[in-house]
Amino acid sequence: MYINPKKHLMIVIGTRPEFIKVSPLVRLLRKNNEFRVTLCSTGQHREMLGMLEKELEINLDVDLNIMSANQTLNGLFCRVMASLDAHFKEDKPDMVLVHGDTTTSFAAAMTAFNSGIAIAHIEAGLRTWDLQAPWPEEANRHLTSVIADLQFAPTDTEKDNLIRENVDSNKIIVTGNTCIDSLLWILDRLSEIKQTDIDQAGLGFLKKEDHVILMTSHRRENFGKSLNTICQSILKLAKEFPNYQFVYPVHLNPRVQNTVHSLLSNIPNIHLIPPLNYTYFIWLMNRSEIILTDSGGVQEEAPALGKPVLVLREVTERPQALETNNVVLVGTDQQRIYEMVSNIINDDQLRSEMSHPVSPYGDGKASKKIINALIQCFHR
Repeated sequence: MYINPKKHLMIVIGTRPEFIKVSPLVRLLRKNNEFRVTLCSTGQHREMLGMLEKELEINLDVDLNIMSANQTLNGLFCRVMASLDAHFKEDKPDMVLVHGDTTTSFAAAMTAFNSGIAIAHIEAGLRTWDLQAPWPEEANRHLTSVIADLQFAPTDTEKDNLIRENVDSNKIIVTGNTCIDSLLWILDRLSEIKQTDIDQAGLGFLKKEDHVILMTSHRRENFGKSLNTICQSILKLAKEFPNYQFVYPVHLNPRVQNTVHSLLSNIPNIHLIPPLNYTYFIWLMNRSEIILTDSGGVQEEAPALGKPVLVLREVTERPQALETNNVVLVGTDQQRIYEMVSNIINDDQLRSEMSHPVSPYGDGKASKKIINALIQCFHR
């Protein structure tokens, strides 16, 4: 039995991680005869999304391009709602799908709610139980869960979090995380990468014999003092271990750029590079021996690649990763970061114990489970 006419799903994204994580779902939905899909970008990370369309083989249907210079979160929220309000009235989707915890995702969910449109929340139920960490993401995901009609939780942990908040269990479907679907899609293509491709991607400075430590930090709660101390720890480690190459794809946010370049430039074994496209970022993760990050997505992807991960945050909404041997929450204390990285480098047994591939976030079939749940929802 097919749905006739096709149900119209509008998937609203704004940031690079959202695009990456919804891409396997969009790819499958566009092949499905039961749905018509509109992929809408607010442009929250517009400068990073252009390259992803070609790389992920997915075109945006709508680009709201709502960003402006020095825009505040409140200004962004208002512009997203105003723009989407007009599009919802024109396109009349049957359901709006949002992902995660960005300003875009909550603003889109709120606009759909006010428009009487059903809402599905992908990656629902992540919690730190601290509204300031991460800020404003923790509030965004709490509030989205209040108004969503379907909650796609990555694991039973997130399902339990939602039930704890009195969300109807019938609205919650445990699917796994679509980031693993996307990771596996990219891994299938890594074998096609040649040395000339690596050179063109700006990674030609890495030699086969190099030991590599990958570093990322961009979260808003780490701006200022915390990012400063993180950089100081990297500086100390680079001097202590000159045979290790520290590679840092630096986020485009000026507050990140200014701090990082002022502290870490012109160090021979520290490489500050522009953000990589997703394929080469996965290649670099796979090439690395240790990963330091405050990224949520990297906490999900790196354990699946069997990489030791040190999380540069005081709390995480991904406790499943901490239950593996691969991931340690080190915070932003300079000495703790230095000691933990040093221990992994110097202790072969510890490094081995932290290097077994494990994926608490699913088997790469989250998108299929989401589609099955959507079909069941519309057939009720």
